[in-house]
Amino acid sequence: MALSIATWNINSVRLRLPLVERLLEEKAPDVLCLQETKCPDGSFPTAAFRRLGWEHVAINGQKGYHGVAIVSKIPFSAIDRREFCEKGDARHLAVTLDHASGPLTVHDFYVPAGGDEPDAAINDKFAHKLAFLAELKDWLGTGPATASVVVGDLNIAPLVDDVWSHKALLKVVSHTPIETETFEIIRQGGAWIDVMRRFVPVPEKLYTWWSYRAADWAKADKGRRLDHVWASPDLDGRLLGVEVLREARGWERPSDHVPVIATFDL
Repeated sequence: MALSIATWNINSVRLRLPLVERLLEEKAPDVLCLQETKCPDGSFPTAAFRRLGWEHVAINGQKGYHGVAIVSKIPFSAIDRREFCEKGDARHLAVTLDHASGPLTVHDFYVPAGGDEPDAAINDKFAHKLAFLAELKDWLGTGPATASVVVGDLNIAPLVDDVWSHKALLKVVSHTPIETETFEIIRQGGAWIDVMRRFVPVPEKLYTWWSYRAADWAKADKGRRLDHVWASPDLDGRLLGVEVLREARGWERPSDHVPVIATFDL
């Protein structure tokens, strides 16, 4: 039985609700994990999702900033939220799916972007990002106890072929060595499978984000892979495929990120 999990930094769920509805109607993932929802829990458009058939909704929202949410066709047996860096930011949400093949925990993350200057001494946002990653390393870097999937906007493009120019971006936040090396320490420490690269191996370029600053994002194609799907090692052999919906970057009033859908044999 196939189970599909989508992840998308939507950059305001209320502003772009028609795009989310389009994704659900066209692709119908079993589970959709959203980041940067930018609304408090009470303002989340729960009714719209339930009307479309995604009846199970978990939210960790925040007014105007951050925010993550998970909508699902599959019931939850547990919901969890973790705080990082004692900031009160809504950047993590986890649900345990009550799936026929057994429980599966899905983590939805929105890692801090880190600002523009990759120097923690002068940029508090970058210092925050590094502190967030340090806490993530102590948690996810030791591996999960149960079958788990990690998705979200992790705001790091770890590999040379995850950016349009490795050389040009070495000193640009999201692709600096301290970020990419820490990212891989976390992933490898937990033996997490990089699901996207399992199906799109290097050296093929792979992007999920294109800046709003580009006059013609498609022609310039200066993308980065900031959105990720990881699977716990016990799910190896159950990976069916991955789809990056590049065309969504060209939808009306788009997010600068595009959806990624991973499918598992569960």
